[in-house]
Amino acid sequence: MELKRAVITGIGAITPVGNTAPDYWNGLVHGVSGADFITLFDASKFKTRFACEVKGFDPVAYLDRKEARKVDRFTQLALVSSDEAIKDAGISKESVNPDRTGVIFSSGIGGLLTFQEEVMAYAKGDGTPRFNPFFIPKMILDIAAGHISMRHGFRGPNFAVVSACASSTHAIIEATNYIRLGKADIIVAGGSEAVICDAGVAGFNAMKALSERNDDPKTASRPFDKTRDGFVMGEGSGCVIVEELEHALKRGAKIYCEIAGGGATADAYHITAPHPDGLGALSVMRASLDDAGMKPEDIDYINVHGTSTPLGDIAETKAILGVFGDHSYNLNISSTKSMTGHLLGAAGVIEAIACIYAVINDMVPPTINHSTPDPELDPKLNFTFGKAQSKKIRAALSNTFGFGGHNASIIVKKYA
Repeated sequence: MELKRAVITGIGAITPVGNTAPDYWNGLVHGVSGADFITLFDASKFKTRFACEVKGFDPVAYLDRKEARKVDRFTQLALVSSDEAIKDAGISKESVNPDRTGVIFSSGIGGLLTFQEEVMAYAKGDGTPRFNPFFIPKMILDIAAGHISMRHGFRGPNFAVVSACASSTHAIIEATNYIRLGKADIIVAGGSEAVICDAGVAGFNAMKALSERNDDPKTASRPFDKTRDGFVMGEGSGCVIVEELEHALKRGAKIYCEIAGGGATADAYHITAPHPDGLGALSVMRASLDDAGMKPEDIDYINVHGTSTPLGDIAETKAILGVFGDHSYNLNISSTKSMTGHLLGAAGVIEAIACIYAVINDMVPPTINHSTPDPELDPKLNFTFGKAQSKKIRAALSNTFGFGGHNASIIVKKYA
């Protein structure tokens, strides 16, 4: 069977460094840190008192007030990014076949804030179970995909993919496969996360996963730096419109780039730690190249998972050297999490968007906050420290890895 080609025809994003996709890219290119002290709740007693929050977000500026109250913050953000992407692609229920237009939208955790609020209210009460009737519909991870479909009348495939921090990359891979197999014309794909709350921060603190650099939050996310001490939590949402090429051409759509391929593997090693030799990361990058029918030398830029954890950054670097060999030294590598923080289930899609913009603009976003070289990392690798770099980018690869050993990687390339 000859597979159809999948292209990107729309982009949307709301992130800690920009509340639209173009603003997000502008923030990345200029090395803006989205980290600051937490304003969404009182974190004064927490080990970590900072995060990468979305700035100036008022849901009623985007949604009807009554509608906004019925959905968790992660769904609010999902609706904002998907609205932008759908508008950018120029599609509507009237302009496309709604039965062949689907939504695959992810989250790593879902409505944690809703869960926290409802359970805390119950615990403070007299034991009488008084729960909001929207408690369950606000909390469940698939609900963002459901709301997007209902908002726009899209009746095609509709579900959520859940694989922790690899979730939205898996969502894009699934969307691509539906398009390739001819099972849909268009898939709205992406992810959303909003867990900057007591339970979210305390839970990751208990795991010793978060940076505790409270004296200097803006530089706390420092991938590949010897002094890195954990990731910085972020929130936000990203969305891409994945469309079958001929369908896009027939309706005169703007084409950003092509999805060349994707891969999915498991570490089968540990619930939170990567394999020390990066075997899962190595296998997923090879799987992506195989799926795309590409050689290592065809890749010019890697947007790494690069969370700023002591173990993860080293393991991923070992994997890159294992896959790309001597070509590793020709690559640009960067971690945009140094600016956005880690958006967990939404990380994959916003980093895929960074790759899309990198390909169409021939520009590599930087890894910021680097000051002390790590002797365990190969000094000949180009981590794009400090400033964005101009470079001809034919294809870019994006890595995401999730707790449970889930690995996902996708490749985007110039459309031709």
